[in-house]
Amino acid sequence: MSKKREKLVIIGSNSFSGASFAAHCLSLGMEILGISRSSELPDVFLPYKWIGLNKTGSFRFEKLDINHDTNKIAASICDFRPDYIVNFAAQSMVAQSWEHPEHWYQTNIVGNVKLHDKIRHFNFLKKYVHVSTPEVYGNCAGRITELAPFNPSTPYAASRAACDLHLYTFFKQYKFPVVFTRAANVYGPGQQLYRIIPRAILYIKLGKKLQLHGGGNSVRSFVYIDDVASATLKIARKGAAADAYHISTDLYISIKDLVKLICEISKVDFKKVIEAVDERPGKDAAYLLDSSKLRKELSWADCVGLNEGIRKTIDWVSVNLQELKKHPVEYKHKE
Repeated sequence: MSKKREKLVIIGSNSFSGASFAAHCLSLGMEILGISRSSELPDVFLPYKWIGLNKTGSFRFEKLDINHDTNKIAASICDFRPDYIVNFAAQSMVAQSWEHPEHWYQTNIVGNVKLHDKIRHFNFLKKYVHVSTPEVYGNCAGRITELAPFNPSTPYAASRAACDLHLYTFFKQYKFPVVFTRAANVYGPGQQLYRIIPRAILYIKLGKKLQLHGGGNSVRSFVYIDDVASATLKIARKGAAADAYHISTDLYISIKDLVKLICEISKVDFKKVIEAVDERPGKDAAYLLDSSKLRKELSWADCVGLNEGIRKTIDWVSVNLQELKKHPVEYKHKE
């Protein structure tokens, strides 16, 4: 008798992390329902469209908006009866959240809360994975654990912290099986072009100047998307309800040194590529996440180093350069 396939709903399946997570789960034979507010993106931005013969699972997509289609999303989930829901859906840009903060609060709090109040009744659900962000901690002076206090410094961060706190109340009141992920800066093939690594690679290819906010002195860890996908699935399957897990490497690097590394690998002069500009308002100087909990409790380890991951991303840009040139490099906000 064949083993029953695991079933998974991915909310925000058009996002870079959501589409990459779908590819990972498809290769493992899972049945997936993907939900996003926009139609499926071009294939170049959807890793789950690339896996070909490695695909042993199934994927179905529904265009539904967390702000307007709460009942339809809940009905689709109820019909599908997944083991897990992983929610990547969020207004995710930090700097732009100052311009229309109400849009960030609407999606990241109100839209999510309305959906959570529906799905908390689903007794078939083993785990709800809420993909959160280290932005909730604000600036980190040193390596921090999952017990660090919230100290958000932007409307985006405040909206994400509020939703996390709301979900904690649902766990306490209803035993809603929520678990949280907070990942370092994610990157890899298929990422939106306005993010720092694909943007730097593309600008180098096109001979354009790259702006470094505040001279690129802020410090981050960059974790390859395949490693994030494997961690997210481990957390869905085995993470403890109401717990949070950091997904990060132990390598921390400034944005300036990151771009220097990309320039070295690409064999171009860093000084000819960059242009220093003023820092963005509310930008945190560092996120230094301690990921030892995930490593110890769930036996996770990152496998792709920064040099290798950048080379893989350069290869993706190079192979798809003509297609990528057709797409905007700047972030375009949708309410």
